[in-house]
Amino acid sequence: MGNSERKITALLITYNEIFHIDAVLDNVAFADEIIVVDSFSTDGTAEKVRHRPDVKLIQRPFKDFTDQKSFALDQASHDWVLFLDADERVTEPLKEEIIETVNLERPPANAYYFLRTFMFQDEVLHFSGWQSDKNYRLFRKSKVYFSEERIVHETLVINGKSGTLKNKLIHYSYKNYEDYKGKMIKYGQMKASEELDKDYSPNLYHFWFRPFYKFINHYIFRLGILDGKKGIIICYLNALGVHARYKELARLRSEKCEGGK
Repeated sequence: MGNSERKITALLITYNEIFHIDAVLDNVAFADEIIVVDSFSTDGTAEKVRHRPDVKLIQRPFKDFTDQKSFALDQASHDWVLFLDADERVTEPLKEEIIETVNLERPPANAYYFLRTFMFQDEVLHFSGWQSDKNYRLFRKSKVYFSEERIVHETLVINGKSGTLKNKLIHYSYKNYEDYKGKMIKYGQMKASEELDKDYSPNLYHFWFRPFYKFINHYIFRLGILDGKKGIIICYLNALGVHARYKELARLRSEKCEGGK
């Protein structure tokens, strides 16, 4: 655990992260408190966490990302929170920057973006739409909350200024084809739930043109072509996620209409 003047709570939400859990818990060991909120994993993730006396484990049913992350944030004992996904790693320079930042006499921001390096297995993906990827990962609990308007890619609302740390976070997002495909479809289906109350019904434009545009945008305009075969795979699966969103939205709308009869 860290010895910095201002203490840091590291938070994780998990479900079936046995592939990453040991590595990420070792990686955030510099934090003064580590809390894992697990959605009743079935692969042994929780059992691994229980063997670590320095980690607090809470198991709780998963409703959506915003709900689970809001709950986890409430559990933090310290004001500065480092909120990671299980497939993310803090590099040594980033760790030093985090500790230095939270211990500034007057930190210039209440929340900080981390730029992320996307890893395709053990290789860096340089383009394919991920070159500008960034997310809030370090923030003050007392100055933020997660917006309830988004349930997939949660939105952090900040009271005050935000900044960006210069060192990048490593993001081991792509383990294998089936794993990444499953994630894209899951995110697409959850995104459909977000859009259910909007006043439109998906049609051929949504089913085919929107995924096609997603692929072209990331593969051509955002230079996925320079990533070679990796770029084709990532751009295709990202487009598949868009198709899954509208397919699921059509199914939900059909159910809603039948329920209203």
